[in-house]
Amino acid sequence: VYIKMSLTNDDQQPAGENASEDDSSISVKNSILRNRLSSIDEDSTTVFEKGKSHLEFAEDNSSEDQEAQKEPKSQGKFSYLAEEDAQEEKKKMDGKKTEKQSEELFKDRMISFDESPVPLRSFPKPKHERSVSFDETDAKGKNSNEAIKSFEYEFNGPIGVTLTMISLPVIVIGLFYSCTSDFCVDGKFIRSIIQRGPIQFPSAPSLSSIFSVEAFAICALWLAFQIFLERNLPAEVKEGTVLSTGKRLKYRINGHLAFWVTLLVLCHGMPEFELQGREITSLSSFRLSVLYDRYVELAFAACIISTILSLLLYTFSFRKGEVLIAKPGNSGNVAYNFFMGRELNPRPLGQRSTFDLKFFCELRPGLIGWVILNLGMLSKQAEKYAYVSPEMVSVVFCQGMYVWDALFHEKSVLTTMDITTDGFGYMLAFGDLAWVPFVYTLQTRYLVDRSPGLPLWYVAFLLMLHFLGYALFRGSNSQKDKFRTDPDSLEVAHLEYLQTKRGTKLLISGYWGAARKINYTGDYLMSLSWCLFCGFNSPVPYFYALYFLVLLVHRASRDDHICSEKYGEDWKEYKRKVPYMFIPKLV
Repeated sequence: VYIKMSLTNDDQQPAGENASEDDSSISVKNSILRNRLSSIDEDSTTVFEKGKSHLEFAEDNSSEDQEAQKEPKSQGKFSYLAEEDAQEEKKKMDGKKTEKQSEELFKDRMISFDESPVPLRSFPKPKHERSVSFDETDAKGKNSNEAIKSFEYEFNGPIGVTLTMISLPVIVIGLFYSCTSDFCVDGKFIRSIIQRGPIQFPSAPSLSSIFSVEAFAICALWLAFQIFLERNLPAEVKEGTVLSTGKRLKYRINGHLAFWVTLLVLCHGMPEFELQGREITSLSSFRLSVLYDRYVELAFAACIISTILSLLLYTFSFRKGEVLIAKPGNSGNVAYNFFMGRELNPRPLGQRSTFDLKFFCELRPGLIGWVILNLGMLSKQAEKYAYVSPEMVSVVFCQGMYVWDALFHEKSVLTTMDITTDGFGYMLAFGDLAWVPFVYTLQTRYLVDRSPGLPLWYVAFLLMLHFLGYALFRGSNSQKDKFRTDPDSLEVAHLEYLQTKRGTKLLISGYWGAARKINYTGDYLMSLSWCLFCGFNSPVPYFYALYFLVLLVHRASRDDHICSEKYGEDWKEYKRKVPYMFIPKLV
């Protein structure tokens, strides 16, 4: 199929006085074809949308070409011409033209897909072809094969993501067995290895010890409950960033309300029945300590559910119709695409729906689940020892405050890399549903049986460290969000910025003049303080601080690379004005 742009006025008027009889007959035929196009809007975009892919009219004689050169060229009008129709027209060419001349004429006057000034995705595709995703072509019409050749892998490419997918569930389950109520990799354990040499580790757990139907039921009900709240609680509807299609998707913002409703239900939503079991006599709190008792089973269920969800997401991304493919998930390698996620914004209820699966999983089940698991650890300590340690109370409070803040500023997530750039695949699905709730609760689970008995002045110091980190984290993010949404506000109008050639502005004063990732610094200070509440008897609680450091450094490098390609020389100038990444004058 080819595209032809007619360049003369008045839909190519018939040939002039020198036209031959054949020319007249061609004009008559073209007039008939013009009548077929009368119902089609002259605007090229409307023509494409109506999908009239096999219509064309053409004046193919030398006198018309000469006339076209004499007349001023008007705005082009697009139409379609099937290749078989082109061959038929060639046979009807003027006898004075040779076959070679005819071919050259048609070649000069037709544009192939790769040369088309209109993006490839705008054209209707034959049924036997696969649907082309929005990001498989760029503005110049380059196809996905060319993009794949120049694709830049992250995470050490397909081999790296494959090893990551294998290791993540092992780490989640392994962290549980590294410190239980009966055994812990602590200072005593490490000293025994040094003194006695290698010792026998506990045997690998059997499947029956980590799998239970009840745990799967709890996880499934938890997801269903959070979906119910997202769909039915009052919500503010916000638009996301502009997609490559030029559209904005709508999102329901009610995570903060869902957070408090969840706590209310868990504290006062457990029905108690009379002895005969027919009537509800009162409402009480759920027994959250069961979350400690079934911790590893719940973790294993979350790993399986997130893997199944990833498989469904990957399969669903190949459905017919318009599917917006994320660039990181369009590598051409199955394993890499599965890990990174192919579809940018999967919406099971359709693109017109406000239920975005990736946005839902980003904060709801995992982050709120993190808080609920922490409350389960606190309940277990109170049930087991009849007291709650200051360290436990401090960690539960600080981490709960962190989650509350994220949900209170839920709409800010719409501009993050997770939403705007990354697809929804194994990386985010596993991270949201399994990694966050069952790795980020390391500290509270450790403290259930091993509170270190820290002096109160040290507990107060760690609380101050947490609040310092929170001030940096929230202050910098709020300043950035305010500058994006209302740059003329008194709060940010005094800030200096670098005007880029793209038309955007980069802050070079305030929080963001001190360091390019000052918010990451605040985030890490909070996470470090949570680990320090566990004392120094075991390295297990500090896995979180080590992992989070690697995560933040990696994300910072990703951002730097993306912004370097996005802003070019302006980014170099920005880094010259703000030379430090995390800590002013140091790093």
